[in-house]
Amino acid sequence: MKIVKIKENSLGQEIGLSAGDQLIKINGERVLDHLDYEFRIADENVILDFKINGELSQIIVEKDYDDDLGVEFEEMKIRKCGNDCVFCFVDQNPENMRDGIYFRDGDYRMSYLYGHYITMTNMSKKELKRIVDQKLSPLYISVHATDVNLRKKLLLYKWGKDDFLLKKIKYLIDNGIELHGQIVLIPNMNDGNYLIQTASDIYKFFPHFKTLSIVPVGLTRHREGLPELSYVNKNYAKKIFDIYPELNDSFPGEKSPFILLSDEWYILAEKPFPSKEYYGEYDLIENGVGQFRDFIDRFNDEFPEFPEKVKKPTKVSIVTSTLVYDIFVKLVKPVLDKIKNLEVNFYKIENNFFGDSVTVAGLLTGKDIISQLEGVDLGDSVWTTYRILNEDQTLTLDDMTVEQISEKLNTTFKISKNDSIKEIIDYIQYET
Repeated sequence: MKIVKIKENSLGQEIGLSAGDQLIKINGERVLDHLDYEFRIADENVILDFKINGELSQIIVEKDYDDDLGVEFEEMKIRKCGNDCVFCFVDQNPENMRDGIYFRDGDYRMSYLYGHYITMTNMSKKELKRIVDQKLSPLYISVHATDVNLRKKLLLYKWGKDDFLLKKIKYLIDNGIELHGQIVLIPNMNDGNYLIQTASDIYKFFPHFKTLSIVPVGLTRHREGLPELSYVNKNYAKKIFDIYPELNDSFPGEKSPFILLSDEWYILAEKPFPSKEYYGEYDLIENGVGQFRDFIDRFNDEFPEFPEKVKKPTKVSIVTSTLVYDIFVKLVKPVLDKIKNLEVNFYKIENNFFGDSVTVAGLLTGKDIISQLEGVDLGDSVWTTYRILNEDQTLTLDDMTVEQISEKLNTTFKISKNDSIKEIIDYIQYET
């Protein structure tokens, strides 16, 4: 692992390390990535093997158990997914986007670090052992189906044979690794009896397999050359709620359900969101399970503290997706309309980039926002969710910056860092 930066007054600086030096081993064990480093550096006495200026060097360090070297390494090379899933969103992107958009992450390290779902089809015995040895828990597993033949059809993994999903799960569970699972549900493919079988097979590992969430398949208009799949619509969503009570009864959880439905199901079927108790510790909130309940509860807690009047006449706009527009207009707008000197308008953005079947806010693009709002009197600022930006919060999916959108809209374009209406009110009161 190559060092790219040494922190001031760090242990690494003290022992004479420099940017460009390579860490090879700790206590005789190879260091392949950041996780190896964090796992092996946690000791009071460590033997470090470096390559410094092309020469091998060994350094013995005595330190506190929790101390690290205070160095930054080059970014990990992420392992690519080995599948060709019929519903993979990456394959449904248009051409001529940045390279990162087309990368299919299948790396268990990203699952541990960031909650990314992985299939485990290409996971070796060595990697399974490493997960156990380094206690990389919890992990997030894309299950989709447990029937072997259906898995081959859904995932199209290249070797065309059993990937031993359940054996891998058992090995991890038996060795203390907690798991969360996800099913991308496709009408007339992995639903019906297949869904019951999948839930039954996974539930055998409960409670160490903590949750199994169900999300509707997402299909864009860019599916040329891909298998024909059915969309999830309102009627289908309602049918899921017809069977959901039976699923809950058959596979009960403890403090919260074992099988959880993502927020989209409730919106599509026009069902009320469950209480916060349904979501437990909100373990899956970044995967679309509980985002709206969390937002609603925070909003209900916050709005009694909103001012009766803002300090000067202010007009702001809030950009939403088609999925959540009605919720915002019904829940939020009546409260904000009571604040004197404040005018708030909500704008629903159609997703022309991916197609109108894509309705979530996190997949809105800069160009769609601009094309549908350019020339509109948007007021002093325009707000939307941080979910439209990439992980380092710099670019939209179509490579636009916040500054570029602001320029095109001729007003300040703001990103809500925590999807909070209070954040907008505080900005109006104290920063304008």
